Amino acid sequence: MSPALETLYQAALALPEEERVELADRLLGTLSPDVPSQLHPAWRAELKRRSAQIEAGEVAPIPWNEVRRLGWEAVAEDEKTPHG
Repeated sequence: MSPALETLYQAALALPEEERVELADRLLGTLSPDVPSQLHPAWRAELKRRSAQIEAGEVAPIPWNEVRRLGWEAVAEDEKTPHG
């Protein structure tokens, strides 16, 4: 990791969790699907398995905006629940 990237990474870690999530979401949105990833082989296998299920009509994909909405709802609900 370059020094500039390490500095940026450390600054991002200092952000509150909600802002880190927003930053990560925005950064992920900038990636081209054509860029080779560094996915672990197990994740690649899982992605292939799930893609095959979608293509075979065994499962229906959920649009990203729906997944995101459900995720934020789950976070909001979790924040209402006392922990500890």
